[in-house]
Amino acid sequence: MPPSLVEEAPAKVNLTLRVLGRRADGYHEIESLVAFAGVGDRLSLAPGGALALTVSGPSAAEAGATADNLVLKAARALADRVPTVGAGTFDLDKRLPVAAGLGGGSADAAAALRLLARANKLAADDPLLYAAARATGADVPVCLDPRTRLMRGIGEILSNPFKLPPLQGVLVNPGVALATKAVFARWKPPAAPVVPADLTVLTAMSKRDQLVRFLLSQANDLESAAIALAPVVADVLLALSSQPHCELARMSGSGATCFAVFASAADAIKAAEAIHAEYPNWWVRATALGGANISPPPCGEG
Repeated sequence: MPPSLVEEAPAKVNLTLRVLGRRADGYHEIESLVAFAGVGDRLSLAPGGALALTVSGPSAAEAGATADNLVLKAARALADRVPTVGAGTFDLDKRLPVAAGLGGGSADAAAALRLLARANKLAADDPLLYAAARATGADVPVCLDPRTRLMRGIGEILSNPFKLPPLQGVLVNPGVALATKAVFARWKPPAAPVVPADLTVLTAMSKRDQLVRFLLSQANDLESAAIALAPVVADVLLALSSQPHCELARMSGSGATCFAVFASAADAIKAAEAIHAEYPNWWVRATALGGANISPPPCGEG
């Protein structure tokens, strides 16, 4: 059997999430600045034989039935479009919390498609890979090539990747799962329409303080809905914003994970250690957002 192939599945962080409106089909139009963290799951593929999946790791018990895992859904979606594609056994090291607003399942599915592309000598930009990603889930396309982008539509309209000044942050999840559908169902349209971000201005940002000012002018429009369903989200935001040198605290995706931006990597690590000490049952990680990873605090790995 050929040696196993390995791909990282980094956490997707919605630095901004604006809801532009509800569509006639019930879905919502969004605009989100998406970055990827230095923490995530890890997926390996041993090519050959029938399609199979094993799940291990700290969050394996919360990952649900293996048969429903997005890794298998993505593999089948690609096989539907490329009948000659070879399969094999996937092994998922599940480290990210589940239903947490970090796109963990979507990142895993995207990693599966990258592994299958490598094993079957498909180009990384093959349109059939993106078609399989779209068929698997709304967040899978942006995770297929995990670089900073502006995401619009229901997640299928992606800008070209671009670089932003790296941010040092902390991710915190209180151990409460939130269903994306339920959170969107609680969203209420704002009194004034959301003004879309200017992509030209955004991609031209070269200084960190410019980026922080932009983020402060934005929001996650699902925060209120998520807090109504899980009040602990407000506790997480308070815990983050109360830390020294915190410049911004916000929920990611549909929650319940929240992130905070700090002035330095050292500040982020100290904040993560302090929050873990006060809330030892919460999942807490210090990490870069959109740049190279920083050394994790003693409170966790990955």
